Amino acid sequence: MFCGEYVQGTIFPAPNFNPMMDAQMLGGALQGFDCNKDMLIDILTQRSNAQRQMIAGTYQSMYGRDLISVLKEQLSSHFKEVMVGLMYPPPSYDAHELWHAMKGPGTDENCLIEILASRTNGEIFQMREAYCLQYSNNLQEDIYSETSGHFRDTLMNLVQANREEGYSDPAMAAQDAMVLWEACQQKTGEHKTMMQMILCNKSYPQLWLVFQEFQNISGQDLVDAINDCYDGYFQELLVAIVRCVQDKPSYFAYKLYRAIHDFGFHNKTVIRILIARSEIDLMTIRKRYKERFGKSLFHDIKNFASGHYEKALLAICAGDVEDY
Repeated sequence: MFCGEYVQGTIFPAPNFNPMMDAQMLGGALQGFDCNKDMLIDILTQRSNAQRQMIAGTYQSMYGRDLISVLKEQLSSHFKEVMVGLMYPPPSYDAHELWHAMKGPGTDENCLIEILASRTNGEIFQMREAYCLQYSNNLQEDIYSETSGHFRDTLMNLVQANREEGYSDPAMAAQDAMVLWEACQQKTGEHKTMMQMILCNKSYPQLWLVFQEFQNISGQDLVDAINDCYDGYFQELLVAIVRCVQDKPSYFAYKLYRAIHDFGFHNKTVIRILIARSEIDLMTIRKRYKERFGKSLFHDIKNFASGHYEKALLAICAGDVEDY
């Protein structure tokens, strides 16, 4: 983040909120063979997550049914993923995404990287609890069994949520920068461990100082140095952590651009980032996207998605109209 900059989401609590009226409208929209998708979009994308939880509670008492289950039954494809995703509280949504990234054959390493590199200590604690409640499994144990090597060690360190907070020590920063520089030169197992310990455990303000010192010592940006020295998921995870420390909205703008352009619109990634960041920094992510890639996120989604799925994504993306 740029120092002192204010980040902003795109979804805010609706004024004059009436959960009973919303629950009734949803009840009507979800009745019959052909549900009213426009009504679902108008309600669920225009309420904060806390308000959606109240709507779900009211819906349950009115109709005796779980709203998420009804949405899963009535909807299909990517539109269903968006509407159902909006209904999870944030820690449950992260837990849901991680569970699906690891269950079944193969592991979605990119999902593990994106979530664990970007979440705060508090978010990781809540996500671990939600994971345990929803799936009766231990998140750390699942990550341990689904990954390997230094990639696994780094994920296991992140999921402990042991990052120092708010603390910085300029004298220590020069020392840490030397360790990182040596780790890029030597590349031994021990050096990899030291590198990930610094990146996973030091506070963001401390790491800003470390990155500046690294640049002074090596004449190189740490991301470029990591890309030169390492490869595979370990390298991708280290780069994700560094990018998140430097500027989290820029990291997500980059991830969205790649998901849209390099992976032929990777729906899961686009949906996950838009929902997870909608109340945190999605407006700022949109700003970074436009600055860095020339076209607006709104424009790119419009180009690649269609129908009610497109309409739902654009509604989450919304906010100001200035760069459509």
